[in-house]
Amino acid sequence: MPHISATAALQISVLFALPAQYFISQWYRTNSAKHIQVTERITASWNISTRSYLSPDVWADPLKLWISKTRICLYVELLILHFRNWYYGENKTKSGHNEAKPHSYFAESTHVQSPKPEYIKFRVGQVIIHRRFGYSGVIVGWDVKANTPEEQLQPRYSPVELDLKDTPHYRILINKANGSGKSTAYVPEEEIKVIMGLEVYHPDMETYFTGYDGSKYIMQPGLKKLYPHD
Repeated sequence: MPHISATAALQISVLFALPAQYFISQWYRTNSAKHIQVTERITASWNISTRSYLSPDVWADPLKLWISKTRICLYVELLILHFRNWYYGENKTKSGHNEAKPHSYFAESTHVQSPKPEYIKFRVGQVIIHRRFGYSGVIVGWDVKANTPEEQLQPRYSPVELDLKDTPHYRILINKANGSGKSTAYVPEEEIKVIMGLEVYHPDMETYFTGYDGSKYIMQPGLKKLYPHD
């Protein structure tokens, strides 16, 4: 809706008020014979006024000025809108990129593992020994099957062992007492077995566990939330 300036408002007021005032004052001061003459003069005055104030030529320049201002305002608003969309969209993308967690491999997912499949044989907190390599450690996570980058699957398993990638895998904190030089391992289920009464020494033990009860390690609350059925 166009903005009406004070000058335009005054013109419109005069346009309607003066003929009306003149008509009222003249009408009641005359007899019926004069009424016609007064009416004709008022009509003529109205026609002149309408030709003056209601002529497109009179309003053309103010209208053009208003349209030009409106276009400028719309253009500015569009620029602001595009800038806001770009700024917040880019920052949202950057923020999302910064906050997005990388794909979690090697049983390090932050998703709650529930329900637990029945074929998952071992539990978080159990102490194990590797059947082939002999090192001991404690389970800190598991996957229903090998969860590793695709390029590592082939080198990890020989053609004979390739079926192992579809079996449960466990993340192990390796017992420092073994002196193997490795701190963690990611192994298929068939390569480990559970033992009792053996404590594990590892610098990250307190991150995962609160203590040892003689048969297994007790999970920290955060880890227990991830593995509620272990």
